[in-house]
Amino acid sequence: MNKFRRLLMTLLLSTPSLCAAATDPAAEAVRKFLSRQATQPGREVRIEVQPAPARLPHCENPRPFLPGKGQQLRGPVTVGVRCGTEGKVRYLRAKVSIIGDYWVSARRIEAGTRIDADMLRRARGDLSNLPRGAVLERERIVGQIASRPLNAGTVLQEQQLKPVPLVLRRQPVTVEARGQGFRIAREGIALEEGALGEKIRVRLADRMQIFAVVSGPGQAQVNF
Repeated sequence: MNKFRRLLMTLLLSTPSLCAAATDPAAEAVRKFLSRQATQPGREVRIEVQPAPARLPHCENPRPFLPGKGQQLRGPVTVGVRCGTEGKVRYLRAKVSIIGDYWVSARRIEAGTRIDADMLRRARGDLSNLPRGAVLERERIVGQIASRPLNAGTVLQEQQLKPVPLVLRRQPVTVEARGQGFRIAREGIALEEGALGEKIRVRLADRMQIFAVVSGPGQAQVNF
């Protein structure tokens, strides 16, 4: 038993970072702060905080905050901590793992295919490990067009999807020009396809080319 105790003490003393993590009030405050910020319904949050270096003084009354703007609470993050009444700031590194659901292709989807719900399969894992631009909501995927071939099991990303075009290339379109006190409609031919809100080139009957914004099926608009 004595030998076991000596071995245990040796292991504890040889891993001071673990001891520091357990007693560092700044690290514990950061863990609780990130847990509150990242918690979402149906998702499990796991937080790992690197303790402050031992050379830093004890942090009294730690008050965590997120530095900068737009920092995602997923994967590696940096958290600022104000200490004591003077508010001296230190920064700690942490890893936020969010376990949740996402969608992958249930089978191979060819480019140009409109994606239906039965083409998708639910998966679950650490969302921080997904590729950049992954689309997590099924309703944002269904009805979109695959812009490239997708193998079975592919995590759907924004750059792999495009909206259904409301105007097709070489399709007749009605171009409506609007301005202060007037409205003029002319017929033309679309020189490229476009989805709602996209700008396309249109050739009018006099062969003049203009840019117009797709406003509906077979319709485009020019504002003055």
